[in-house]
Amino acid sequence: MKPSFSPWDKVQLARHPRRPHTLDYVRALCEDFIELHGDRRYGDDAAIVGGLARFAGRTVMIVGHQKGSDARENIRRNFGMARPEGYRKALRLFHHAEKFRFPLICFIDTPGADPSMESEERGQGNAIAENILALARLRIPIVACVIGEGGSGGALALGVADRLLMLEHAIYSVAAPEAAASILWRDAGKAPEAASAMKITAQDQYDLGIADVIIPEPEGGAHTDAAMAAETVGKALRAALDEVTALPVDELLQRRYARYRAIGRFQECQLREAGASPSPMPFKGL
Repeated sequence: MKPSFSPWDKVQLARHPRRPHTLDYVRALCEDFIELHGDRRYGDDAAIVGGLARFAGRTVMIVGHQKGSDARENIRRNFGMARPEGYRKALRLFHHAEKFRFPLICFIDTPGADPSMESEERGQGNAIAENILALARLRIPIVACVIGEGGSGGALALGVADRLLMLEHAIYSVAAPEAAASILWRDAGKAPEAASAMKITAQDQYDLGIADVIIPEPEGGAHTDAAMAAETVGKALRAALDEVTALPVDELLQRRYARYRAIGRFQECQLREAGASPSPMPFKGL
């Protein structure tokens, strides 16, 4: 029997420094990976990696956040927090995949987008918005997998997909629990309470209709047996790709549109069944 983990425990597992990252899964699952670099505008951001590869007999485009395996690499990769040039590199690869009709696989693993002044000056918000818009319109199958942290807009920039998979102990959130606790209670020490209230675990996301599949992890987390974790991720990715690549493009886009229109609908239906009309809650201050 697997141990039971609280939402805060899962936050720690999602952030574990030895947890497999995007390139670990690429090496384990893919053949002939050719990494592509640069956004053709400013530079090459090491926090985002991407390129062409052979996966399950298909040529696919892979794009993902990349954290480091040690302190030096984490500094080089900015702890997986991409700058605008990283998201614009991803955008270039999205369109490259669409041009040649390759399915797109995105690996999500970031605390959030880089919040520095330099990134804001180079158009961080615009770069994220362009990616979200492009993913919504791409005329190719898209499968995204949250393998660790899925933080804020930095995750959404790679997260609009036909299927969203999450590892069992991954998280997907609008903000880090520490940030949410600081905003709501002005106390970052209440992060465990925030993690529970925010419904950020894979199980919560599945119940909310955001995640489509929860991928089991080895006992204790993916870092305890990276080979087994890669094998189960590979099986889930193959199954998801088989489903979405079988659909005609127009139907694929219609389903993608309907999928995101439906998110958040559950609460509205509950209110109507109770005889109440959905309305904004009055602001009472912090």
